[in-house]
Amino acid sequence: MSPVIPIIVGVVLAVGCLIAASFNYYRKRIIDDLPTSKTRGVFIGLAELKGTAESESPFTSYLVGIKCVQYTWQVDEEWRRMVSRTVSDGKGHTHVETHMETGWTKVGGGGESQPFYLQDDTGVIRIVPEGANLHGNDTFNKTITPADPMYYGKCPAGPIPNSTQHRRFHETAIPLHVMLYVLGQSREREDVVAAEIAKDKKESMFIISTRTEKQISRGYNIGWWVFVVLGLLIAVGCGAWEMYIANNGLTLDWHPMLWMGVGYIGALILIWVWTTYNSLIGLSQRVKQGWSEVDVQLKRRNDLIPNLVQAVEGYSKHEKETQTMVAELRQQLEATPVGVKGPDFKGMAPALRIIGEKYPELKANQSFLKLQQSLADTENRIALARDYFNEIATFYNTRLEIIPDHFLAAVAGLRHRELMSAAEFERAPVKVKLST
Repeated sequence: MSPVIPIIVGVVLAVGCLIAASFNYYRKRIIDDLPTSKTRGVFIGLAELKGTAESESPFTSYLVGIKCVQYTWQVDEEWRRMVSRTVSDGKGHTHVETHMETGWTKVGGGGESQPFYLQDDTGVIRIVPEGANLHGNDTFNKTITPADPMYYGKCPAGPIPNSTQHRRFHETAIPLHVMLYVLGQSREREDVVAAEIAKDKKESMFIISTRTEKQISRGYNIGWWVFVVLGLLIAVGCGAWEMYIANNGLTLDWHPMLWMGVGYIGALILIWVWTTYNSLIGLSQRVKQGWSEVDVQLKRRNDLIPNLVQAVEGYSKHEKETQTMVAELRQQLEATPVGVKGPDFKGMAPALRIIGEKYPELKANQSFLKLQQSLADTENRIALARDYFNEIATFYNTRLEIIPDHFLAAVAGLRHRELMSAAEFERAPVKVKLST
């Protein structure tokens, strides 16, 4: 074998360690960069939440029988057999070797999963777990013999060939009311005006875990340092091998080791800067996405306001109070970004209630009722989008002040974002009947 091949292999492994380290650091940054939102502050975009797992119709786990929102179970049976094979030595003589082989074969398994709710002190949000990286609790993990009723009671009765009469039962579950950490893409539900967390093909991270945020972040941090140190050792080892083959092991020259180590650390610094910079840009894009969602909903409401103005004017053209209200609605026909001079937006729910109470005949009109419902749904969407924008913008502004991110943000020309005030926008709660 050529003496250069180990160096090539070592360099490839060192680069692989850098890639693995950057992968772990990137995921850690996403977890650390996202603010923990309340369920009432989630709309469209990547969101991080903490709360308890709840369901309207929870499952009963197969092995333990606990109430849960998701579970998987598996049974493996141990086998042992003698294996013989014919081998030959260097002189062409053959003989038979016999050895024992053991292993485990899956003989049963299954599970159930369905959308459930995450509940915190502000409300609930639906979670669609399909495609998520699930970390549940180990609710059962035991190896038993036929003396245990579960041996045949929870699994096929027939043994596998060469069975040792040992079966290993394992179950993981997300119990009802357990505290969860969820990180995933939020979207608008199809059945009601509310957000839900579900798998998105464009977003690689979707985590539902009974572990805490600190535990998950720490796991990626450990992965980062393990691959960093391993890659550095491999890089220095390549330098040592290059020194050995260049000098036939007769003289000691530290330069190859030094340059390989310096090169590796330099590449590591570039990866850190690149990942940190990209995470700041990604956070900035999420802020822009948050405002774009607000803008979309404001424009949607603006399309409905002329119809409301027409309906109200048709019922009363002489009421001063109504005319004032109509004038205020007309002022809201243009959407201006936060921090830019322009008309201030106010919630329309109070105005709609006043109109309905003042004109009973209008309140009974079907066209007005449909318009009122459309506007109420839009108000809820605006409130959802506003809460998400304020959550992500606040965290983004904080990130710009943290060192060393502050210096990278200055180089990138990133600036603070103004928050959107409440302005009477009301959020309608999601009504669900959760199991106790």
